[in-house]
This record gives sequence, C-alpha cells and structure tokens, in this order.
Amino acid sequence: MSKWDMRQDWEPVVIRKAPPKESQSKAQVVRATLQSGGKIETEAKYSTGNKQSSAPCYARKLDEDTDNLKHKTVNTDVKVAIAKGRTAKGWKQSDLAQQINERPQIVAEYESGKAIPNQNILQKMEKALQIKLRGKDIGEPLQKPKPKAESRPASAASSKGKGKK
Repeated sequence: MSKWDMRQDWEPVVIRKAPPKESQSKAQVVRATLQSGGKIETEAKYSTGNKQSSAPCYARKLDEDTDNLKHKTVNTDVKVAIAKGRTAKGWKQSDLAQQINERPQIVAEYESGKAIPNQNILQKMEKALQIKLRGKDIGEPLQKPKPKAESRPASAASSKGKGKK
C-alpha cells in the first residue's frame, strides 16, 4: 500500500459531553468550613474598578434632578427672516429646499421654529436668500466679501521668478 492509497474509514465516531466536575463552588466550601468549625478570613475590597457599586448614587441624582432641559431652537427673528426672504424671491418652501440641497421638511422646521440650529444649513440659506441669518444683523441683506489684497510687497512679487545659480 502506498501513502497515496486512500480508503474510507468505517469506524463510528462517538462524541460525548465532558463528565461533570466534582469540585465545589466557593459558597459550598465556605459553608462546609463554617460547619466544621474552621476560621474564615474575609477582606473588604475597595475600588476594584467595577463601577456598578456607584450606580445607585447616580440613579439618586437623576431622580432628584428636576431641571427641564430643552434643546435650543431657532430664534423667532431667524424664522421670520427666512420666511420673508423666501417670499421676497417668490419661492415655496420646496424651492428653497431644492436650492440648498435639503429636504422641504427641514425648511418647514426652520420656519416654524422647531429646528435645532445647524450652522451649515443656516449658511446655505444665507447664500440662497442673500440675507443674514446669523449674528447681529439678522434679516439684513448679505454683503459680498471684499476681495483680499495681496499681502506681499511689489518687490517680493517681482523677484519671485529669479533663482540662485
């Protein structure tokens, strides 16, 4: 027979559970030692890293907390400015939503004052409506930013192309 000659093994394979352990639990060992009159030393452990013991303290603080916490919503000046700016352009809420690439429901929430302010969405609305929705001058026309002047002196700009040889 060569090592490449394969044959099927017809012997049955039996898989059994591991036999039950005969060791006793810690509670059973302690009970047996107490019954036989032996001494048991106990040691109190503090700050074992398990924070479950401090959970009732936090639960009590939560129960005692009576503050009514609410999220900050859109200011009335902002919601009025959005509605005025939109109607001045002759847009529906869905038109404004399409301009800023958001859902119409978002625009409706901002105009009703239920939305939690998002600076990105407010910035998109400012650009689309051309009015300020953030800061002090809410509702004022948006001013275009002034072009930035070059901060380099003219002599530095002219020597830019020259290199050392």
